[in-house]
Amino acid sequence: MADARRLGAEAVIHCGDVVAPSTLHAIIPLALPIHVVHGNNQGDLYHLARLGNHPENHVHYYGQDGVFTLANRRIFLVHYPHYAKAMALTGDYDLVCNGHEHRPVVEPIRNIKGADTIRVDPGTVAGIGTPPTYVLGDLAHMTFEIRPVPEGELKEPRKVFAAG
Repeated sequence: MADARRLGAEAVIHCGDVVAPSTLHAIIPLALPIHVVHGNNQGDLYHLARLGNHPENHVHYYGQDGVFTLANRRIFLVHYPHYAKAMALTGDYDLVCNGHEHRPVVEPIRNIKGADTIRVDPGTVAGIGTPPTYVLGDLAHMTFEIRPVPEGELKEPRKVFAAG
């Protein structure tokens, strides 16, 4: 995440599989807001919820899915891609983020309102099955770049999306 921070990231969107809350401790010192859901590898939900209730660490834990606004963009966050695609179709969100696929995806989805909603899966920073990646997004222009995780940062949490 230090790479994303250097490039101007202003928030982290974590798309799930936080097996241990201690995973987030590596990025809390960056002092960026962290928006996170659990995935199918849920781990310690009790302590994840406790971590999300400490305002000084900037963690926003939503459980299975979350809705929030960043840079005047409505964002839907969930782990599963089928759920993300369905929510993108509603046209209620500018951006829908998901994990689970372990490969990076940035795609427009035509919604029922006749516009496009962008769906992003950042891949896996752990390099499970594919090279480690994250996505850096510019919400003002709705542009998203799939980026490799630099060598020294492979200890950080999986499925990280940074928007700035």
